[in-house]
Amino acid sequence: MTTQTERTARALLDRCGQTYAAQAGIRLRDTPAPLYQTLVLAHLLSARIRADVAVAAARALFDAGMRTPRAMADASWQQRVDALGVGHYRRYDERTATQLGDGARLLLDRYGGDLRRLRDEAPRRLREFPGIGPTGVDIFLREAQAVWPEYAPYIDGRAKEGAGRVGLPRSAKGLSGLVRRGEVPRLTAGLVRVSLDRGLARDVKELAHA
Repeated sequence: MTTQTERTARALLDRCGQTYAAQAGIRLRDTPAPLYQTLVLAHLLSARIRADVAVAAARALFDAGMRTPRAMADASWQQRVDALGVGHYRRYDERTATQLGDGARLLLDRYGGDLRRLRDEAPRRLREFPGIGPTGVDIFLREAQAVWPEYAPYIDGRAKEGAGRVGLPRSAKGLSGLVRRGEVPRLTAGLVRVSLDRGLARDVKELAHA
């Protein structure tokens, strides 16, 4: 018999269980380009700006050809600013354009453009990149756990906040036990979304009790 918490978890997946990487058009695999794109997305999402704006800015950068660290580093500062502007990421555009260029060059110089080279020490090494602090690390690993399973289940404080809002357990073990292993990244994305949107949390609870 399905429990109420299981119904709530399923409602969460159905209503808002799209990962931010998927929303940004990233086909996440354990290969250099999509991992780098996920790092760019984590950088943009970690600023105090609406998530939809950050996702739109990431898509604009990728549409402008900046999908790899080499392409990002070779683009001019103005090209990066312009792409961020297309995504309406204007409050932090100039600083972010600089950080993205510096981060791309660091990734090329230190890791040969391949984030897999820091995989074993990702929580610490990711913070070497300009604009990536603890929040950015959390965002990256929430997404990357889909292809770096040693970090799963990655349930950070923001996701736990969302769990409390819809009446789900707040522990990583309790949450991951409600869905299939491959669904954990979608579950955490949904939890983050409801933590940011009370109306969405209400929709999930109503769907679970329907």
